[in-house]
Amino acid sequence: MQIKRIFAHRVELPLVEGSYKWSGGKSVTVFDSTIVGVETTDGLIGYGEVCPLGPFYLPAYAAGVRAGLKELGPHLLGLDPRELGVLNQRMDAALKGHPYVKTGIDIACWDLLGKATGLPVCMLMGGRFGDSVRLYRAISQVPPDEMAANVASYSEQGYTRFQLKVGGDPDTDIERIIAARAILKPTDRLVADANTGWTQHEAMRVVRAVRDLDVYIEQPCLTYEECLAVRRNTTHPFVMDENIDGLDMLLRAKADLAMDVVNLKISKLGGLTKAKQARDLCVSMGIAMTLEDSWGGDITTAAIAHFAHSTPTEFRFTSTDFNSYVTVSHADGAPQRQNGFMQASEAPGLGITPKADVIGPVVVDVS
Repeated sequence: MQIKRIFAHRVELPLVEGSYKWSGGKSVTVFDSTIVGVETTDGLIGYGEVCPLGPFYLPAYAAGVRAGLKELGPHLLGLDPRELGVLNQRMDAALKGHPYVKTGIDIACWDLLGKATGLPVCMLMGGRFGDSVRLYRAISQVPPDEMAANVASYSEQGYTRFQLKVGGDPDTDIERIIAARAILKPTDRLVADANTGWTQHEAMRVVRAVRDLDVYIEQPCLTYEECLAVRRNTTHPFVMDENIDGLDMLLRAKADLAMDVVNLKISKLGGLTKAKQARDLCVSMGIAMTLEDSWGGDITTAAIAHFAHSTPTEFRFTSTDFNSYVTVSHADGAPQRQNGFMQASEAPGLGITPKADVIGPVVVDVS
């Protein structure tokens, strides 16, 4: 089995709520997602998806995925897609950095490996732990009373984990956290995610003001050192995200006791292969994880489900179902939320089939 063709489709994903807002006034109304296909000489096709959270979140942008595929694709033709270590080594040699570009190809090759062996991806990644995967809901940044109302609405839909988008004016953020926590059950988990939006002194004001509330603090500041300083001055459970972009930073953060939970995003790390490496290291070090990606639709949600379902339950803090945030479904067989949980498919590979009438024409074709 050899790779004979790598191609891609572009799909727009409008949001159910109309827009998604987070720190620094950042917002998106329609996400630009790339569906990546890897076709083999045996006639099998595997699929992946990459959808950056706009060009102003991580060093990634939607058009860059497709440009990168044109650059990287020719170096991968003729490889066996089942040899994921060989594939990733070749990708890293052919294109320095740009992990998000490599992600769609890597996911598609996991899908192919599953189809070739007749096994779901989660089985190939370690097995299926538990019956389902617990989900969180990200709460877009709006005034405090509206955010609290949105938390209450999603709580009624079965969610028990909430990621509150803060990182704006600290006084308003304090009101947001207090209002949201007040309407939740004691067993619910609330994460105040600043997405790097506070300066260090602002973060310190917020954590002091909410010190008596049951809330997790996530990535309060831009730099690792600033986050570590806040971590060392609060008793809140602490989550690191944007700064943890590889095994080196993961090991550094563990040595510094910088976090209780880490957010592992598939495309931030370069695909399921490298996400699995980070996941397995976290398990060995006893660190809980949010297992997800930057954004996406049905195929990204399927990849997240397999990634999370193959993670031991005690280390699985939460995950998310991005396909419920958008108005467009581009693949059959993707996981669907049920009372705040989802399940990875038991079908071979990711268990999805792209909808030809939705994904549209091929926009990148390397063969």
